[in-house]
Amino acid sequence: MFKKFAVLFYSIFVLNLVSAQHGEATAEAGSATTELSEKDKVSKENKEYIDHHLLDAHDFTLMVDKEGHHIGFPLPVIFYDNGIHAFMSNKEGFMHGETTEVDGAFYKLHHEKIYKTDAAGNLAEDKEGHVASEKVLDLSITKSVLIILLTSIFMFVLFTGMAISYKKSQVPTGAARFLEPLIIFVRDEVAIPNIGHKYKRFMGYLLTVFFFILFLNVLGLMPFGINVTGNITMTFFLAILTYLITTFSANKDYWKHIFWMPGVPVPMKLIMLPIELLGTITKPFALMIRLFANMTAGHIVVMSLIGLIYVFKNFAAGVAFPFLTLVIYLLEVLVAFLQAYIFTMLSALFIGMAVQEHEHEHHAAH
Repeated sequence: MFKKFAVLFYSIFVLNLVSAQHGEATAEAGSATTELSEKDKVSKENKEYIDHHLLDAHDFTLMVDKEGHHIGFPLPVIFYDNGIHAFMSNKEGFMHGETTEVDGAFYKLHHEKIYKTDAAGNLAEDKEGHVASEKVLDLSITKSVLIILLTSIFMFVLFTGMAISYKKSQVPTGAARFLEPLIIFVRDEVAIPNIGHKYKRFMGYLLTVFFFILFLNVLGLMPFGINVTGNITMTFFLAILTYLITTFSANKDYWKHIFWMPGVPVPMKLIMLPIELLGTITKPFALMIRLFANMTAGHIVVMSLIGLIYVFKNFAAGVAFPFLTLVIYLLEVLVAFLQAYIFTMLSALFIGMAVQEHEHEHHAAH
């Protein structure tokens, strides 16, 4: 509710500012034309910056100086094209979209995709203006891949250390003081209510996916363009893991209720069969879209509010937009925890539906 109110307030405020400045523009036509073009230029720059922030990248940019130079560090570029090729992303001209020669062949980075091209760097286009040049099999250690690897290593070290400390004493120390309540919460409020007495079998996965998404969401709030959970490829594979665990853990009662629902007339069984089969696919699809959409929307709203300060360049914008940005940003901190919880809870719910017993229904039928 509060998020909707904030967005509504922001929309009304923007409309008021646009209307006021449009009135000034009609009073001074010549000046307004110049101002409009300047705003269009700033708006375009803001959009490009937001797109760059949301997309994965072949280098890690910490900040951009006033001259537009990216300050950060390069990452390994690895791709397959008649053999494995590798070099660092700071290779001359590569990150600037210039043609790069590798073992006698020419390649070009365009919108973070590596295309095979000619010596002049020309990219073929189809009738709709999309790039039609041949893409290579990109195996690079991109920014998102780097963060995933670092988060995985961090989690391994962190929880291995916790396990060792519990062998010495049952009293939590260090990071365990903060993490133990979260672990107990996942067990008592997520796993047991949704899965039942078989919960221990799936606790490893539920804890892993909860903390993995949580840490990635928190890192996504950093101003370095770390948007791993806002990458639909990442959320797709997380959802696929839940789907595979659910599918291969399901008992015969689960499949019986899908393929030949007991207690239902045969004509209805034939109608419900494709619907139930489709439901097994829409569940992980909902997991994928929910996490991706919520995290991406949060990034876009925060950066758009910041960008509007540079579009309007007046006192009202300088006061209102930073305040709204802070409000939305704090809300995003809550969303980071909430989305990790929702993904884990729904995963536990789907798993529980697949492993629960229906013997009481069979007895009732008799």
